[in-house]
Amino acid sequence: MDLSRYANLFLTESREQLGLSGQALLEWERQPAAAEPVVSLFRAMHTFKGMAAAMGYANLAELAHRIESVLDVLRSDPAAGREHVDLFFRVVDGLERGVERAVEGGDGALDFAALIEELNQASAAAAPTGSWAVPAPAPPPVAAEPAGAGRQVQVTIRSDTPLRGARALLVLRKAATLGAVGAVRPPVGVFESDTFEGQFGFDLQSELAEAAVVEALRSVGDVASVVIGAPPAQPADETVERRRQIRMDARRLDTIMNLVGELVVAKGRLTDLADQAGEPELKALAARISRVTSTLYGEVVQARLTPVWQVLDRFPRLVRDLARQLGRRVRFEVAGEDTQLDRAILDEIGEPLLHLLRNAVDHGIEPPEERKRRGKPEEGLIRVVASSDRTTVLLQVSDDGRGIDQSRVLETARKAGLVAPETRALADDELLRVLARPGFSTATRVTDVSGRGMGMDAALSRIRLLGGSVELTSVAGQGSTFTLRLPMTLAIVRALLAVVGEERYAIPIAGVAETVEYRPERTASLEGREGFILREELLPLVQLRDRLGVTGPRPPGRQPAVILEVGERRTAVVVDALVGQQEIVVEPFDAPKGMLPVFSGATILGDGIPALIVDPAALV
Repeated sequence: MDLSRYANLFLTESREQLGLSGQALLEWERQPAAAEPVVSLFRAMHTFKGMAAAMGYANLAELAHRIESVLDVLRSDPAAGREHVDLFFRVVDGLERGVERAVEGGDGALDFAALIEELNQASAAAAPTGSWAVPAPAPPPVAAEPAGAGRQVQVTIRSDTPLRGARALLVLRKAATLGAVGAVRPPVGVFESDTFEGQFGFDLQSELAEAAVVEALRSVGDVASVVIGAPPAQPADETVERRRQIRMDARRLDTIMNLVGELVVAKGRLTDLADQAGEPELKALAARISRVTSTLYGEVVQARLTPVWQVLDRFPRLVRDLARQLGRRVRFEVAGEDTQLDRAILDEIGEPLLHLLRNAVDHGIEPPEERKRRGKPEEGLIRVVASSDRTTVLLQVSDDGRGIDQSRVLETARKAGLVAPETRALADDELLRVLARPGFSTATRVTDVSGRGMGMDAALSRIRLLGGSVELTSVAGQGSTFTLRLPMTLAIVRALLAVVGEERYAIPIAGVAETVEYRPERTASLEGREGFILREELLPLVQLRDRLGVTGPRPPGRQPAVILEVGERRTAVVVDALVGQQEIVVEPFDAPKGMLPVFSGATILGDGIPALIVDPAALV
């Protein structure tokens, strides 16, 4: 009975339970007298212990059992565990490290003796009269008459048990110590399926009494029932509707998405050829393939969407530890955890978010004494809020700290020659560009947290490579907010095709508010630059031909203007012509040195000709 097949599942499930443990500890630290965090932590540790035991990881299970025993004492008096929270954090850290080693076959080498000794002391402090309970040995099973042909045994694993298949294998292993096991129903191979619901049966030839068999099998843990004899008949009209799910290797999902992307390109080419041929049947077939491809694409995108809590869950602990290291008091809040984002993007945003959070703790939140002098609560607030906006996802990282000191930024920027000497103030977007310059820092000393001036540049570069953008709002004395605007999915987007000179460019529809006719008589001056009047609103104007350095005569007649909208900002971009919309596959793009930073990627159009994808955030 090889349990190694469950290793990856155990890894995933245990990380979830340990993540819940960390959240419960953070909540307990904020509310020492509250019972709910202790109950949540106890529940997570109990579940983890059961999974570790099912996998045969004895050392992990033992450490989880020890902390569970301490928590059992503290459930009636949570405040008594306040001084042990740091110990519990270290236990969770030890379990997280141990999970990785155990899955690699190293559970036997794990040494938790020091932690277990500290837990023993914590248990004695919480309940001085208590001690670790050592169950008395069970009396030997009472023998019964030989069962002859054997008995049918029906076992049901608890429905809320993770790794039900592994637990069922342990039950069979236990049964094999009681007698001869045969005719397992369903076959053992079904146990590793996601559709296995924990109900199985087998024949057992044993000389033990029925009560002894039941007691022995239930001792495995997480066993809801053991019935000796035929399974109870189900009512004929009883129907149970179940939603079946399966686990899929992420690499296989990536491969499917890549193939769908190729299919989208081929669909565009087929549509063009059908239009050129003018054959009704070919055009109808192309339209049908187009609909099927669009539906398939939508389903694959939905399969790739992942709630953002899977990356946000690790930040509360990181913020807590960093705040303690720097002598800050910080309350960390997360909202919109169920907002969904493409898994490939989710994998990439962890580092940029981590940098912004470290900056918020180090540069934003003031020490408690300074906050008190300013009339603020001694505990600062850092929030991460996720939300959906049409086809984009917004991640806002905000703090109620000191804000960005423009005078220090300007002084450093002048010395570095990044701004003109006469500059007296910077708009938020200009401030962000200065802060994101490689090597720029206002820190007076370099620490292991900040000061090298490379983090912001790396964070913004990563976001831009994902086709996203970053916006900054900062008010002195009140705090700062960084807004990360990300595409919901990376692979395929709908784009507006624009012509400038001899080239076609793709503008993602997510950044387009509308298209209008450009008229020179509607232009005006806006803060020293050209603007465009649209329904009594004066918008900044960008002549894309001029921005890209395209020479040659302009096309005759009226030109279209594409109104780009990113957040609260709008800009009118004039192009030579618009040639329709198309679903495009976003390809990796490494801009050549010296190219203007206005493109976020490249694509292959339906006719096989490549085109650059315009980044709306770079023009707004």
